Amino acid sequence: MKKVFLLLAIVLILPSLLAINVKVEKLSQDEVLLADMNVPVTFDLKITNNGAPGTYEFYNLAGFYMSPNNISLESGETKEINLQLTPVDKMSQRGYFTIPYYIRAPDKSDAQESLTFKIIELKDAFEVGSSDVDPDTQTLEIYITNLEAIDFGSMSARFSSPFFSVDKTFQLGPRETQRFSVQLSKDDFRSLMAGFYTLTANINALGENPKVEGIIKFVEKDILTTTKKDYGFLINTQIITKTNDGNTLAHTETVIKKNLISRLFTSFSPTPDIVERSGFTVYYTWNRDIPPGEALAIEVKTNWLFPLILVLFVVAIVVLVRKYTGANLVMSKKVSFVRAKGGEFALKVSIITQAKKHIERVNVIDRLPPLVKLHEKFLGDRPTKIDEANRRIEWNFEQMEAGEIRIVSYIIYSKVGVFGKFELPIATAIFEREGEIHEVESNKAFFISEQRKVEE
Repeated sequence: MKKVFLLLAIVLILPSLLAINVKVEKLSQDEVLLADMNVPVTFDLKITNNGAPGTYEFYNLAGFYMSPNNISLESGETKEINLQLTPVDKMSQRGYFTIPYYIRAPDKSDAQESLTFKIIELKDAFEVGSSDVDPDTQTLEIYITNLEAIDFGSMSARFSSPFFSVDKTFQLGPRETQRFSVQLSKDDFRSLMAGFYTLTANINALGENPKVEGIIKFVEKDILTTTKKDYGFLINTQIITKTNDGNTLAHTETVIKKNLISRLFTSFSPTPDIVERSGFTVYYTWNRDIPPGEALAIEVKTNWLFPLILVLFVVAIVVLVRKYTGANLVMSKKVSFVRAKGGEFALKVSIITQAKKHIERVNVIDRLPPLVKLHEKFLGDRPTKIDEANRRIEWNFEQMEAGEIRIVSYIIYSKVGVFGKFELPIATAIFEREGEIHEVESNKAFFISEQRKVEE
């Protein structure tokens, strides 16, 4: 009977003595597995053996390689190990994941444990961003943050945005942030509107090239600059330029006033939006929206040359009319070409005198130009006197009534051909009106000769 009880005790107590008895504590936290990369996730474990000594094996049925896959433990011994898990195949799951695993004792008994970690893409391990930008900003701070407990070591990145593009090389440890100062050129973002813009970081880490995007805030700022230029006297030009140096759409109203006279000789570019008249003043208004980085140039040109020419023309007409209507005698001189039988160069000279009022003892005097001779044939009244020595011809009329016209003509010739411009002297008339002596002159007469081909 005692033997039966002894055997029963051995059967009941021996399995409890030989069963696995280990305690597992996880020392690390926030473990991360980078998806689709041959980089294991590592756990810091503290294992205490409260059972029999021997080799304890690690294994799982979830498709992960485990390293180390076994450890030796004496009874009562405690060891700290770095247990690494590497997926056998690609994992489609993202986020937190729990894997059950087993520890097998020397007697082939098993204890089940579990490990929880996060699965992310490499790009999700980083965050990029910057400080705010305004139109007066000259430098900007950008940053890149490692969001996970992963030591990336030495890495590089190209940061680019509408405001700048820059390359940086740096070290990035677990949960570390690197900051960089970037110089900005105002010309690079002069035409950008206020708002949010994308900051892109093309990263080179662990042999991969993920692209991470962040946000740059371009804060609103209104800067409208006005410049004026005014130059010219007879042709006065006024240029008003309004430049939007801010980053918001700028509304501007420009008003220019002109009087009723100056407006007649003023042109505008561009055409004003509103034209209003108040009394003797006209108001021209431009209402425009100017985008950032652009300018509105208004050119106002007043041409006083036109009215000045008009005034001078009117004055000249008045003077000529008064001179013509107030003159007692008007003279004009004409010249025309005459074809001579001998082939000589010959011109017909005509002097027309017209009396505006009754005049007496009229003496018309003309002079011959050099290199020519006076033909003996005269048309109309013959000269009263021919002074060949002084090359002078005179006609005398006792009197002329108002409106009377006298035309005297003569022919000059030269055996030497004349080419180009041939000028004849001014004719003079001396007469008496109401006991006073007066003198008038004719216009100058010209003849332009062109070389002609001799006919065979």
